Amino acid sequence: DRVDDRRRTRRTEIQRLSKLEVFAEDGAKLSETSEGGAIADALAEIGVTFERWPTRALPAGADADAILAAYVPEVERLKVMGGYQSVDVVSVVPDHPDRATMRTKFLSEHTHAEDEVRFFVRGEGLFTLHAADRVWNVLCCDGDLMSVPAGMTHWFDMGAAPNFTAIRMFVNPDGWVAAFTGSDIAERFPRYEPA
Repeated sequence: DRVDDRRRTRRTEIQRLSKLEVFAEDGAKLSETSEGGAIADALAEIGVTFERWPTRALPAGADADAILAAYVPEVERLKVMGGYQSVDVVSVVPDHPDRATMRTKFLSEHTHAEDEVRFFVRGEGLFTLHAADRVWNVLCCDGDLMSVPAGMTHWFDMGAAPNFTAIRMFVNPDGWVAAFTGSDIAERFPRYEPA
């Protein structure tokens, strides 16, 4: 039991933290922080919501219903605030047969006609926002909520071996619909490279 406790403690110690890196459009890094309040404040200046929710203990292999049930208060609050009509859970693992296709789908700069809302139940992914003549890399991890406002140009990288579960919220019941900008800016900034 002590060995298991030490392993759990070590995993907690090496767990990655959320991180915000801000770049000029020419690629020069302007700032970096892993402090949750600083991330939220910086993103609020461009209209993006970033929150850290307490995570809930879920059994291994918990299905979508169990995950949504664990976060009812938070999800209901956001549904009321944002008028979201549809909520689902997406889970992608490293051996997912369509992982490369899924990754590529999100890597180019695009916008949406509605907010893109994601809560990371477990794992992580890199949202990159292009706003206010800056590029904002936001590494989201367990417990992070990110809401990108409608019309904001951005892209998302789940990595070559994705491993995350997220709750998604939509106004449009059809779910994720993107309008690609045709810009190559996403190719000039760091991709998600897990440690």
